[in-house]
Amino acid sequence: MSKITQNNTGQEQSPKGDLIHSKRRYVGRVETIGYIANHWAGGFNVNKFRNRFIYDVLLINFNYLAFLDAVGGIWDVINDTIIGLAVDRTRTRWGKFRPYLIGFNIPMSFISCIYWLLPFIFAGTTDTDLTKFIFYFVFNIVTETAGTFTSISTTGLLSTLTPHPIERTRLITQSQVLAIGSNVPELLMGFLLDLVNNKKVNWSLKNLFAGFGITTNFIAVAASLFFFIVSKERVVQSIERPNVIQGLRSILNNKPILLITLSEFLEGFSVGTSMTDYYIDVLGSATLQTIVGIPGGLFTYTGYALLGRVRRRFSTRALWIFSDIWTDMCWLAVCGIGIINKNFTKVGVMVPVIMIEECVEMCVYAIRKVIPSELYNEAMDYCEWKNGYRTEAMTSVARGLITKLQRIANNVIKNIIMGRIGYKQGKLVGTQSYKTKYWLFVLSTGLPVITGALGVLPKFLYPLTGKRRDLMYKQLLERRDAIAHATKNASPDDMKKIAKMQMEADFSFAEE
Repeated sequence: MSKITQNNTGQEQSPKGDLIHSKRRYVGRVETIGYIANHWAGGFNVNKFRNRFIYDVLLINFNYLAFLDAVGGIWDVINDTIIGLAVDRTRTRWGKFRPYLIGFNIPMSFISCIYWLLPFIFAGTTDTDLTKFIFYFVFNIVTETAGTFTSISTTGLLSTLTPHPIERTRLITQSQVLAIGSNVPELLMGFLLDLVNNKKVNWSLKNLFAGFGITTNFIAVAASLFFFIVSKERVVQSIERPNVIQGLRSILNNKPILLITLSEFLEGFSVGTSMTDYYIDVLGSATLQTIVGIPGGLFTYTGYALLGRVRRRFSTRALWIFSDIWTDMCWLAVCGIGIINKNFTKVGVMVPVIMIEECVEMCVYAIRKVIPSELYNEAMDYCEWKNGYRTEAMTSVARGLITKLQRIANNVIKNIIMGRIGYKQGKLVGTQSYKTKYWLFVLSTGLPVITGALGVLPKFLYPLTGKRRDLMYKQLLERRDAIAHATKNASPDDMKKIAKMQMEADFSFAEE
């Protein structure tokens, strides 16, 4: 058994004295439970059926939705920049992100309930009712603005819980494996939708959506709020608040985040619709989506069990590329089989085919869930390594700026496409035309893969691998330790000097 030594702060080190391989843990048991609960809350909803709610229950015309996506998306881009700068300049004794998360959580949970009550408020209106659309439009603008504060702050909080990359990966993996049961509302909702659509029970869809939507909303909010209260921001922020120029600089010289954003931008050209629409309108059952995924669940947990071994053998970049190509090939195969002999309309053919696809795809599920989160966190650490300060909020804004503009266009196109392929809103299951069913299948399987295929190219250029990544974390951990030691018991004048040194320091040595 190898001998473990300690540095002058009492932190365990490997025999090489390498902080990057230390076994120290910063996040305790309660906070770990909160982290898992917050991740669980993110999936505890019925958002998979949100389109069905808008199309067939609330009834908002596709042309109106296209207008909302265009105008609302532009506002989203504008407020992102303002809010991102405000969050990055926040300094409180509770942290940089937690004040926004705790402050917005409770009031927004009550406001969000209005969304599921809209069919009652505007009962009996048509899909072109202007009063209903104006209310829906304003409601979306308000919730989107508040949601920007919480989404930016959540991303920032998760990247600052621990300064150690190994512990961060452990938290991400644990949350993916142990967040059991978060998809129960979706499973139940799909089953009940089938009963209602096939007239097995005489229930109202608007009652069904309101019950599930409001209940899951409050439960998820409670789980997330618990995490926000018990969590701590441990990665030290620069004492001086970064200005706009420094925020932009931290983005432009951050090669990892630029490549991640470029990959997302190219993938964003992917044009498609939800598989849920295919299951309901073509195969005639939302429950089938649950059934085909059952065998793949076994491969999901096998993937998590092997993740540590795979990560030691292959670089983050290699796994990022491999999981992308693997998944795309799976769905292209499904599309090809479905088109042959009109198989996409045959339950007996498509259910076994997609079952097999799910099993094969789930072999890389753990990689697809853990690696992207770790890549973003590495990019935030790279910013600190390169510049001496962190700009999580502004980086999050910049990362989303281009992709949001693109998503605006894609959402507009999607709503126009749904109208052009002849989709009839509010119609019974199985009554869509053959042309509509064909395009629902292609738009949910093969076409998204083809139109977003270029997104894999920037991944080949990702720079933080091997020795360079280890060097970054070794220097970061040493630097953070030194700053913590210098600021402990420092006077106000000393703190100003340290802040000035942080903002003016030359970190070019880091690349050596």
